[in-house]
Amino acid sequence: MFGGDCFCWNSAPDFYPSPPQPFSLPSPLPEWPPGGSFASGRICLGEIEVSNITKFERVWSYCDSRGKPEGLTFYRPVEIPDGFFCLGHYCQSNQQPLRGYFLVARQATSFEPQVNHTNDSELKSPALKKPLNYSLIWSTDSANDVCGYFWLPNPPLGYKAMGIVVTSKPEEPKAEEVRCVRADLTETCETCDALLTMNSKFSKITFHVWNTRPCKRGALGRGVSIGTFYGSTYFDPEQEIYISCLKNLDPTLKAMPNLHQIHALIEHYGPTVYFHPDEVYLPSSVRWFFKNGALLYAEGSEKKGKPIDYRGSNLPSGGTNDGAFWIDLPSNDDNARNDLKKGNIESAELYVHVKPALGGTFSDIAMWVFCPFNGPATIKVGIMNIALNKIGEHVGDWEHFTLRVSNFTGELWSVFFSQHSGGEWVDAFNLEFIEGNKPIVYSSKNGHASFPHPGTYLQGSSKLGIGVRNDAARSNLFVDSSTKYQIVAAEYLGDGNGYGAVEEPCWLQYMREWGPTIFYESRSEIKKLIDLLPFFVRFSLKNIFELFPTELYSEEGPTGPKEKANWEGDEICTASLHHL
Repeated sequence: MFGGDCFCWNSAPDFYPSPPQPFSLPSPLPEWPPGGSFASGRICLGEIEVSNITKFERVWSYCDSRGKPEGLTFYRPVEIPDGFFCLGHYCQSNQQPLRGYFLVARQATSFEPQVNHTNDSELKSPALKKPLNYSLIWSTDSANDVCGYFWLPNPPLGYKAMGIVVTSKPEEPKAEEVRCVRADLTETCETCDALLTMNSKFSKITFHVWNTRPCKRGALGRGVSIGTFYGSTYFDPEQEIYISCLKNLDPTLKAMPNLHQIHALIEHYGPTVYFHPDEVYLPSSVRWFFKNGALLYAEGSEKKGKPIDYRGSNLPSGGTNDGAFWIDLPSNDDNARNDLKKGNIESAELYVHVKPALGGTFSDIAMWVFCPFNGPATIKVGIMNIALNKIGEHVGDWEHFTLRVSNFTGELWSVFFSQHSGGEWVDAFNLEFIEGNKPIVYSSKNGHASFPHPGTYLQGSSKLGIGVRNDAARSNLFVDSSTKYQIVAAEYLGDGNGYGAVEEPCWLQYMREWGPTIFYESRSEIKKLIDLLPFFVRFSLKNIFELFPTELYSEEGPTGPKEKANWEGDEICTASLHHL
């Protein structure tokens, strides 16, 4: 049964965990509005057409020899459509539901062979070819038939291997098992999400397994992940890897949703955003913010702000954030200023930006929340919680979360929760849902960071229990984004004058700051607080400041959605916030 530290499900005793079961969303998918190839099950990438496989046959599983559930299972795709070919094998953790994303490929039937310009008498080589043979790159135990063998396809000249093949026998796989792809149809990829480290009992060699993703991502990236994994005996996540991803060479991105399909997706998946029951600084619409007293200030006339048209038509547009303009609350009317800080949840709506992801095989639906004011922070030091008076406050708070939807099926795949300067992707099977397939988003008290579950999240050092609290809970303060939203941008549909295109609002072109830059007296304020703490929780002032996020020291005026890195780029993931 055992070979080294490996374990095969097929020969497992009853006390071992069952293999992962398939995952499905709480409710069936609707029939999406027609148009293009969105949700058709297949996507043309130019010379190659791909189909998404969700059914798998287990090849081999690795589990700790002590019977712990941690481990990986390796699969081959099954029920491959006629004419399509496997490009490698798939793996995932044993601790999550089976929800594979794996592409198979064929030469596009609509593609006409082109002349190879290096030799006008020759046509281009086929898009797909069998490997010449395989190289065994690692095995758990060559003396035991139930253990894993990892094979790298050796591609013909001018072709790239796309994935690793796993067997439970020492015999080399057949050439028919997979296909390699012509090099000009591929992109470089990189490792991400370390999955597992495996050891071989006899060779004493350690084998590391990662997921892969295209190196160039975001709205302009054309790399297409096929869902394969990467394995190496070297632990270097930044190493150059020996497999590739596909490239979408179809500039029309035919599988992206049209405007009717976007509306249907938002109405079906639009999350309900819950604010903390003690939240004071609620969201509002941008229009309400402008109509109720927000002022535009310019460099050189800091003491006199100008009213802003409710559409933002008199805001300076274009350019970059040069510090020449900023928005602020009225300074000569305390009542109006305080009222504006509190927002107006009745007017609040989500501002939607739709863009291609992973070469147009997914759609990212970024939903932006605007709050007129960001409240002060609360610091946690051990068991003590200290509410600050001013530190963390700023005008004009833009936060967002992003739905990633498969363009093969229209299925919600994951949600990105933005959390201050970073955030996290959460798979659909780890989300909370309401009213069918609508996820819940929890907005943290005062800071409005997004979280998938209620609770307290610490921004700082969870080990020492020191940092800034982010408290999230359900309440009767919420915004239903499936009904209260406005699509503000979808560049791939064309300019604002084209049929079905989205005309961007005036305020979206404002590239300057939505609030003035603020400098806090945080060092002296926090030092006073530290001096009041018991001796056993004190640290040197230097060490304390290293644990707190930089936002506690100063706060630049926040910029709008179009100035954020994720507007064209991929979402930025961090692991700085910990659920307590």
